[in-house]
Amino acid sequence: MTPSFDWDTFIATSELSTQVVELDEDQRWSTWPETAHTLDRGPQPFPDWVVQHHGAIDTELGVLKTGKEADAFLIERALPEEDRTGRPGEVTLMVAKRFRSSEHVSFHRSQAYADGRRTRDSRVTRAIARGTAFGREAAATQWARTEFGALRELFCAGLAVPYPVQIVEGELCMEFIGVDGERPVAASRLHEMRPDAELAVQWAGELRRFVLDLADLGYAHGDLSPYNVLVDPRSETQRLVVIDVPQVVDLVANPHGREFLLRDCVNVCTWLRAHHAPEASTDPEEWYGRAVRRYL
Repeated sequence: MTPSFDWDTFIATSELSTQVVELDEDQRWSTWPETAHTLDRGPQPFPDWVVQHHGAIDTELGVLKTGKEADAFLIERALPEEDRTGRPGEVTLMVAKRFRSSEHVSFHRSQAYADGRRTRDSRVTRAIARGTAFGREAAATQWARTEFGALRELFCAGLAVPYPVQIVEGELCMEFIGVDGERPVAASRLHEMRPDAELAVQWAGELRRFVLDLADLGYAHGDLSPYNVLVDPRSETQRLVVIDVPQVVDLVANPHGREFLLRDCVNVCTWLRAHHAPEASTDPEEWYGRAVRRYL
């Protein structure tokens, strides 16, 4: 639930802090106030760990992952220590995924993922198709917005994805899957794990359910593999959390949808079979066939 607090007090605190606190080079004022529009914030009710105070400060703690099109950073969003009361919603860790602008990269994401999608602005659509500087910039922002929208929808449907906190232009902030201690530790990726037979069976069930539930919504992940599945260290059962969904594929509108769906099934089933999961529960054709029947 959303933490209750006195807005007047914290607005006053924010105004005072901006006059007193000097920010370091790796800090900025919280961008939460920039996301006043409902569609720029995660689904409500906000989890109690989400920091909504306007006087909070974002501190960049380091790079979690670099990629061709985006980099993921670990961010601490917190009130200044002297303003904290120990209540939820005063300090948290988040992942800030920043899609690169056209000045730093030509956007590489395959157009095949975007087939069937439409933008409301025909000028933007033409610019993206032509590959102009404006079009590349718009494409990066569009992919960030697409991932944020997908995370919102999947989270609301109960799928195992990080909670999307907010989006500001090409930066998407989401739940940090890891351990928050004196030294934060990010969750391991599935490809790094060596499960025993029992755990492999559990993970096979979780991934199959994810693929089928996603198909119920009319989508395929499009790039599902052991490299974008996390093992949540906060969970006693080592539950899986799926990440990296900017390329989520519409199974109806995208002519390549079924190809992507089958590839997702083959990728994860191949890894699971190589790590003690029984063939009977990791048949990619069975996953694919059941998924197709469920979204039709």
